[in-house]
Amino acid sequence: MKASQRLLVKKSVNPANFNKGGLEKTLSAFSLTMMGVGAIVGSGIFITPGIIAAKYAGPAAMLSFVIAAVVCSLAALCYAEFSSTIPLAGSAYTYVYTVFGEFLAWILGWSLISEYLFAVSSVAVSWSSYFQNLMSGFGLKLPTFLTAAAGTAGVSGAGFNLIAFVVVLAVSLLLVGGLQESTRVNSIMVIVKILVIVLFIGVAIFFVKPANYHPFMPHGVSGLVKGASLAFYAYIGFDAVSTASEEVKNPKRNMPIGIVGSLVVASILYVAMAAVLVGVVHYSKLNVGDPVAYALAVIHQNWAAGIVSLGAVVGMTTVLIVMLYGGTRLLFAISRDGLLPKVFRTVSPHTKVPVKSTWIFGIIASVFAAVIPLDKIAELVNIGTLFAFAMVSIGVVFLRRHETLQQINSSFKVPFYPVLPVVSFLACIYLMLNLQAFTWHMFGIWLVIGIVIYFAYSYRHSRIRAGLRVKESKS
Repeated sequence: MKASQRLLVKKSVNPANFNKGGLEKTLSAFSLTMMGVGAIVGSGIFITPGIIAAKYAGPAAMLSFVIAAVVCSLAALCYAEFSSTIPLAGSAYTYVYTVFGEFLAWILGWSLISEYLFAVSSVAVSWSSYFQNLMSGFGLKLPTFLTAAAGTAGVSGAGFNLIAFVVVLAVSLLLVGGLQESTRVNSIMVIVKILVIVLFIGVAIFFVKPANYHPFMPHGVSGLVKGASLAFYAYIGFDAVSTASEEVKNPKRNMPIGIVGSLVVASILYVAMAAVLVGVVHYSKLNVGDPVAYALAVIHQNWAAGIVSLGAVVGMTTVLIVMLYGGTRLLFAISRDGLLPKVFRTVSPHTKVPVKSTWIFGIIASVFAAVIPLDKIAELVNIGTLFAFAMVSIGVVFLRRHETLQQINSSFKVPFYPVLPVVSFLACIYLMLNLQAFTWHMFGIWLVIGIVIYFAYSYRHSRIRAGLRVKESKS
């Protein structure tokens, strides 16, 4: 076999092995939907509607979220078909391994590691800021050098964000305790978060002024589209649901429900929040750090501001739970294929959780959150996600042509095939090309590191390639 063919060796899928991965099947459609909402609806719902309205779309910000949801749903449908056809841990990495081969799968898997790792780190830093604001209301305050990373604006010298460090470790401890317990806590927090959002809407809707909706699109269609580009990133996170495929009861039915259902619920919440916010306060005044709290102050409902801050903290906690979970299951899947050391695929016989993988991932993310400034660790999240969306979207075309997978009875098919997957692929590529040059430079450096690891370790330890060597030696 030629070297180029070895790099593109594909992972064979045997339906008989779908229930033999060592992970316990405990997740229902409701649990998956709560995971998706937990990942998508974080602190951003209290911030991005105001920024989009003030800078780009005006009162039409609600439509920006609708457009973003439509674009994101294209990729979600592609994920749903893959996850119901191949219910294995690893999400996009496993899907690409099956239809495109090992090297591209490794590149994508390595990119997704950056997405989950830096997403957890950046959210932990934001969680720390919100938590400090809550504590300051009770007159409690930690020293600055223990709450801000080195290089953070306004902080000189070295720093260590102790709160960010501790919260990631606390979430890691929760996940180590077992998936069923983790999802139960996540579901409770998601419900609390939704109630807080509904509370704001229920209070503020009585102060809506129709005049604030005029002009509806002050910056025209271009402003609407720019707002949609920013809103798109608010929806990033639903892909983490697909990493749970191997731990889902009846994945052919529940995976599509969880992925699409979480996106629908999140979209309704974002659109409703934006519609009420711009109705209460003129869009030109919403370019502030906390537009929801500002709106409550304008209508003299300050009593609800503390509750909203609590909702933001709870919201970010659910994001931490789901994204940290997704990262550990990704490492588990890559390690099971031999591309990473076996320590990442060791599953506890008691909790059926990859304990070592969870702690390693959690410790690295906690250190990043503690010492690296927020604006730096957030750079790699978007591009890694869009790359995954693009590969999964175009991968559906190859999935339909896969001889073995054609025989698997998938419960969900992407509609308007092949137009919809191709449109989704092109939309993701377009958004990638519009990212900042610095993001591309960082992404390039991350990929170079990944390629070095692949040829230094993964290529020689690949379990699929080891099987090929045995076959070639016998022939």
